Amino acid sequence: MSTMTQPPVAPGASRPAKPPRRRRRAELILVALGLLLSILSMGGFTLVMNEIDTATFEEVVMPALVGGSAEVSVAQAEEMARTLAAWFGVSLVVMLLLSAAGIATARSRPHRRTAGWWFLAAGLVCLLGSQLILFPIAFLFFLAAGLFVLRPTPERSPR
Repeated sequence: MSTMTQPPVAPGASRPAKPPRRRRRAELILVALGLLLSILSMGGFTLVMNEIDTATFEEVVMPALVGGSAEVSVAQAEEMARTLAAWFGVSLVVMLLLSAAGIATARSRPHRRTAGWWFLAAGLVCLLGSQLILFPIAFLFFLAAGLFVLRPTPERSPR
């Protein structure tokens, strides 16, 4: 190490130990698990609703979607399901973009807490975009954001 990059040390004083660099592995695993489960649930519903025909929808999906309501026609129920699928699809894309920004920030600057804000936003999009259905999955994003706040970060020397 050159003496140009190191701050001067008083004679007889020892240099403080350099704190270990955090890799943020736990946070990234939580976010990856949240992304996987979101893709399977939100993306799966979107894919199924875009590929299903009307007869199968009426036989399989409509009873689960509207329950025992007899006043809802098949066309109305199918329109509601396709609208929900479009909402899920858009929310999934936004959540993937926010998570990608958070992962990139967490990998390039693990000592900063900026990635926690990205993961918090992704969790909010997951929660609100799924209309509060996927709260256990959104909790994974919130937990990752919380770990960015609570886990200690290495001390940075002023430049």
